[in-house]
Amino acid sequence: MTGTQTIERGIPTGTYAVDSVHSTIDFAVRHAGVSTFRGRFSDYEARLTGGENPRLSGSVDVNSIEIGEEQLKGHLLSPEFFDAVKFPRLGFESSEIDVADDGEVSVRGTLEIGGQSREVEASGHFAQVDSYLDGKARVGLSLATKVDRRDFGLDWQAELPSGGQALDWTVEIAVELSLVKEDE
Repeated sequence: MTGTQTIERGIPTGTYAVDSVHSTIDFAVRHAGVSTFRGRFSDYEARLTGGENPRLSGSVDVNSIEIGEEQLKGHLLSPEFFDAVKFPRLGFESSEIDVADDGEVSVRGTLEIGGQSREVEASGHFAQVDSYLDGKARVGLSLATKVDRRDFGLDWQAELPSGGQALDWTVEIAVELSLVKEDE
């Protein structure tokens, strides 16, 4: 059988490390009520341990934020947002991963941003391939969630002269992980 297969009973046993070339961590937030502002992080780690009690953990280097505008990047790294000097990493640790027969997945766990930890739930899809071009097994997680940035101390806001606010409070997070099975 070739191609990607959806598994039927959870995540296979083993430890899988992120392939950052084929993975992304993106975020999006409504800006001025008229458009969606998007950005991403380029430096991160993720590890998935499969088997009876699967676990996903990861961290992101806040300074790796990519937004294409240096002045805005500086503002996002400042104490008004991420406070990257004091809190240089974002983190996630799962508490539960449920994979349905059709590959739909739900991941619950603790997200830490700026020293604030909150329980979050993401949903999406899980898939696996037993042998990639390099002969190693791979798994994939496509996950999405929404968080209220105020829950993490990211409460900067500006009122627009015509009414309304500069940024929405809801931030969408989209994670696409390709993970390679480590040699045992």
